[in-house]
Amino acid sequence: MSARQVTLAEVAKQAGVSLATASRVLNGSTRQVSEELSERVLRTAEELGYVPNASAQALARNSSSLVGLVVHDITDPYFSCIAAGVTRVAEEAGLVVVLGTTGRRPEREVELLSTLRAHRARAVVLAGSRTTDRAAQSRLAAEIDAFTEQGGRVACVSQAKLGTDTVVPGNRAGGRALARELAALGHKKFAVLGGPADLVVARDRLAGFKAGLADAGVAPPLVINGAFTRDGGYEAALELLASKSRATCVFAVTDVMAMGAMAALRERGVRVPEDMSIAGFDDIPTLRDTVPALSTVRLPLEEMGEIAAGLVLDAGGDEARTVRVAGEVVLRASTAHN
Repeated sequence: MSARQVTLAEVAKQAGVSLATASRVLNGSTRQVSEELSERVLRTAEELGYVPNASAQALARNSSSLVGLVVHDITDPYFSCIAAGVTRVAEEAGLVVVLGTTGRRPEREVELLSTLRAHRARAVVLAGSRTTDRAAQSRLAAEIDAFTEQGGRVACVSQAKLGTDTVVPGNRAGGRALARELAALGHKKFAVLGGPADLVVARDRLAGFKAGLADAGVAPPLVINGAFTRDGGYEAALELLASKSRATCVFAVTDVMAMGAMAALRERGVRVPEDMSIAGFDDIPTLRDTVPALSTVRLPLEEMGEIAAGLVLDAGGDEARTVRVAGEVVLRASTAHN
């Protein structure tokens, strides 16, 4: 049988102070209490084994030690790397990170931010692409306004579309640079496994890649859309093979999709890179175990999380700050001269 929890009222009575005074001392109110009374309350609480109520503390301070982190899919190494960076900075500041996943559903993103607001989280980092659904973006923007009016701060790792501090990955520029590099290897026919058409990150990477091919005087690629997952890449690659495309090089807009595509090609007896080259985007850590090694665009994912956490925990000014992070093309064994 568990021991009975000591109440704040019992601490106040034992210390000979009012309930309000005990609450101010133990729940961190900004209202001042004399040193003598404060010491008495703290000593009594320790003697009785009183454990402060986190919700009461948050109400008294109008904030808590919680930092929310909202991602699309924590199983995706892209997000887990960003999460590692956010967590490192928050924990060094003595704060606790609470994680929520959206499954790439915009309405869930709004729900999670609302819940974090109700718990008076100090700050929230939203990591994940914005959607082309304007109504969904408007609902999220309204919830962000409510969160910040309560005293919280929000930063995003995505596109700068919400009027908040934002870490912006170089998606379009990275896609363009990759296309130029692949064209320089001698490839003339390309296909793109493009991800969901309603995600801005997928559209940006595709637009950049098309621009890079145009720079090199190469015809536009065949585009096949699929889910931002390993299975999405797998299915898109099968669709590509069924199309009888003559593409010699495939660009998957995420490394995770590229890994699924490589599995599909291998099962169908298509050799990479001898029969078809393939490249991805992000340079997730799991690529070190991929054979052949995957060409990609490297983003400093953990650093992006650290920057976002730094922005959201820094009071800063009223103006939204934007930090742009460039990608770096990394050519490996999965692409070869055609």
